[in-house]
Amino acid sequence: MLELYLSVGIDVGADFSFMSIALPNQSFAGKPVKITHADLKSLERAVVLMQESEEKYGLQTRIFLESTSIYHYSLMNYFSGKGFNVSVINPIITKSSATINIRKVENDKTASQKIALIGLNPELKTSLLPSELVLNLRNLVREYYYLVDSRSAYITKLTAVLKTAFPEYIGIFCKLTVETSLVLLEKYTSPQAFLSARKSSVVKLIRTTSRSGQTYAEEQYNKIIQAAKDSLVFGYAVPSHFELIKSHISFIRNYNQQIVRILALIHKFVDDNPDELLVKQIRLIETIKGAGLLSAATLMAEIGDFSAFTKPKQLFAYFGLDPSVKKSGNFTGTNNKMSKRGSAIARRTIHTIAMVSIRQTKSGSLNPTLRQYYDEKCKSKPKLVALGAVSHKICNIIFAILRDNKPFAVISKDEHIRNYHNNLLSAN
Repeated sequence: MLELYLSVGIDVGADFSFMSIALPNQSFAGKPVKITHADLKSLERAVVLMQESEEKYGLQTRIFLESTSIYHYSLMNYFSGKGFNVSVINPIITKSSATINIRKVENDKTASQKIALIGLNPELKTSLLPSELVLNLRNLVREYYYLVDSRSAYITKLTAVLKTAFPEYIGIFCKLTVETSLVLLEKYTSPQAFLSARKSSVVKLIRTTSRSGQTYAEEQYNKIIQAAKDSLVFGYAVPSHFELIKSHISFIRNYNQQIVRILALIHKFVDDNPDELLVKQIRLIETIKGAGLLSAATLMAEIGDFSAFTKPKQLFAYFGLDPSVKKSGNFTGTNNKMSKRGSAIARRTIHTIAMVSIRQTKSGSLNPTLRQYYDEKCKSKPKLVALGAVSHKICNIIFAILRDNKPFAVISKDEHIRNYHNNLLSAN
């Protein structure tokens, strides 16, 4: 027998949300109600309204929140604490559902009504609520990538200013942001300052910061002086350029400090919880060639509860690695691209692991089997498509080691085939 209940849809915002109550017949109990997060009386009124509706209609309440970054957690915790059944809906589900109005009207009120109607579907798949450890790691890894991207933005800004004011300086060091380069730019900044500085002072600074010999320091000094002379011929600088250089370096240093701090916290959460299933799964992913602790922690923080996945294709879709489908009547699209609808951070991590796994070095690649697979794909596909295929393989590997609870081991294509046939024989 189909269970009847009141579906409460909440469209979550940063400062306030709208709540609508849908009856089993898909009509609404009153108008959408605004909930102000910073007002406890507003929250209490929402609780009272739901309790009164339960008494009036003789039905239990189920609350459905749309997942919105971090803002839904407080409401989820509050209503769960009041004894309500709370579920979280993936925004992709609400966006792909049909509109409830003939008119093109989209606002917070109609969004809450739409969520409430979606909640009436007994086959609705809701998101699993993350554990405290998952939430902690998820917050930290997302902050880490935000900081890394912000630092990259300032490195780009620094490079752009130097290309105008001191173009020949770029390329003197292996990386513009190595400590020696940043220290020199902080102290001297302009071509004129380098040219007027004493050679012994600059050479000493290069030696102490790079921990190199006199020969290397003098070679770098000569390159800098030549770059400074060339920049006076081809280069355009005003005083604000050099102030921006110092400002950008200051931001880069601050981001470096915060990145180190966040990484230390990620390590601490993992090291302090060795008996947690999540940490054991992180350790399993670490056994994949090309995956470190950060990559493993990122993937498991984004996956959360692995028991929600029963097939590798579900993991592909969650990471947004599944192909988009374009089909209508007799037409089937062939120029289909990656959907990119899932976790962007997880997809980025998978891509990094794939790149590292197939990277060719003097001693070979970390994963010869994947490298061979990549080379075979490149014969008939563009390199980016071939790399996407390797990413799918990485996803398969992650699914297999988490499903079987076994560490990763590199085996050849022939061994894969033998194992597959042996498993078929043992099954029969």
